[in-house]
Amino acid sequence: MTDLKYTAEHEWIRADGNELTVGITSYAADKLGEIVYAELPAVGSSVEAGKVVAEIESTKSVGEVFAPVSGTIIEVNDEVVDSPDFINDSPLEKGWLFRVEVADPVILDGDEFLTLDAYNSLIGE
Repeated sequence: MTDLKYTAEHEWIRADGNELTVGITSYAADKLGEIVYAELPAVGSSVEAGKVVAEIESTKSVGEVFAPVSGTIIEVNDEVVDSPDFINDSPLEKGWLFRVEVADPVILDGDEFLTLDAYNSLIGE
């Protein structure tokens, strides 16, 4: 799985072996509005699939980011903490949030995640 996949909670994921890079979708960033703060998980922390692992604050509201898989946080995007507007301006490149080492890589071979077409259907595009 090397292409982008999506979750129903509006995160995108990109796999590289048993590591996932995670961010929020352009749709979610647009709905939040101007993002002014990002609280990311600590490197080395364990995360559980479906549980809140990060928060993103905008001028309009606070959004929760959910772990798409269970595993261990191996990297966070410190640039997003310093410049949260990267999430709005470049959600797929500069605006990624964290990388997680997957506890059970078998999940990456299944249909747990949405394709772009399925995600677009979910958001009505």
